[in-house]
Amino acid sequence: QVQLVESGGRLVQAGGSLRLSCAASGRTFSSYAMGWFRQAPGKEREFVARISSSGGVSYYADSVKGRFTISRDNAKNTLYLQMNSLKPEDTAVYYCAATARAGTSTRSYDYWGQGTQVTVSS
Repeated sequence: QVQLVESGGRLVQAGGSLRLSCAASGRTFSSYAMGWFRQAPGKEREFVARISSSGGVSYYADSVKGRFTISRDNAKNTLYLQMNSLKPEDTAVYYCAATARAGTSTRSYDYWGQGTQVTVSS
């Protein structure tokens, strides 16, 4: 079992930056690949970014590539999402998730946090 708690979401102006954090507890954090997802009102939850268990490989949705950076600190059991050049369409609840499997589908992830709200004003 892995418990995940996100933080760092807030209201920010377009063009601004935010860093989200996801604190993990429970089983060994470093054994899981981690992902960030987001869900806007009235829309399905969508993949944002994924990072391998070691942190050596990352993958991004096209919509955030070049603006967002996923990283992790296994010594601190923490996952991060650095978000730059934010746009109003980035407004959503952001979730971190853990998996021992491959893939970017929500179905591939076994453990989820409660989410943190990011609102980007125009």
